[in-house]
Amino acid sequence: MKITDVAAIVTGGASGLGEAVVRAIISRGGRAAILDLDDGKGNKLANELGGAALYCKTDVSSESDVTAAVEAAASKFGSINAAVNSAGIATAGRTISKKGPADLKLFELAITVNLIGTFNVIRLAAMKMSENSPNSEGERGVIVNTASVAAFDGQIGQAGYAASKSGVVGMTLPIARDLSSYGIRNVTIAPGIFDTPMMASFTDEVRASLAQSVPFPQRLGRPEEFAAMVLHVMENSMLNGETIRLDGALRMAPK
Repeated sequence: MKITDVAAIVTGGASGLGEAVVRAIISRGGRAAILDLDDGKGNKLANELGGAALYCKTDVSSESDVTAAVEAAASKFGSINAAVNSAGIATAGRTISKKGPADLKLFELAITVNLIGTFNVIRLAAMKMSENSPNSEGERGVIVNTASVAAFDGQIGQAGYAASKSGVVGMTLPIARDLSSYGIRNVTIAPGIFDTPMMASFTDEVRASLAQSVPFPQRLGRPEEFAAMVLHVMENSMLNGETIRLDGALRMAPK
């Protein structure tokens, strides 16, 4: 798929990895709808990027919100042929502690946003993409999801987060198989430690320690590098049903 032909929806698109994806798509001549809950950042980014962008306030776990966003993007752009799932939350809590068992609501929240929200967007976006006319290679669309290295190397206190992200990894291949007859690809990226707004809240000492845990390059990942991988997935039609670690060879320690 040529990036100039891309009409995408990007969840979590108002900041961090999602914002980098939106900017990369539009800088290469594509169009992108920003699906997010932050009206201030979403509207500001859409206004900055102009007619190639659209902001839609969206809770990814809500069927009505995602349906409305998909329809709004398809109406503005004529169709949608790409979806990037980068909305997510990080939760933490040990299975048991001196305070008692883990908070089940916190575990459920991670699953609801990170896993159910991702599947909700996939199913509704894919349904819309199935209406597209195929391109010269028979492709009607591409979906790129965001997991995490925690799906494989979850740390102490990350049971809920790791479960939600490993769920995204686990459904990547079956969804790719489900959608293959429609010419829609499904790929997941599992990033390591990236320099996102979440990391900005950490001290320089903590950030330096995290960077040193990456074998090479020994630094935090840049959102632009994540966006570059997303665009490569869009352009490379042989990438399908796969989870790609983007982590500088990082393997997370227990804590």
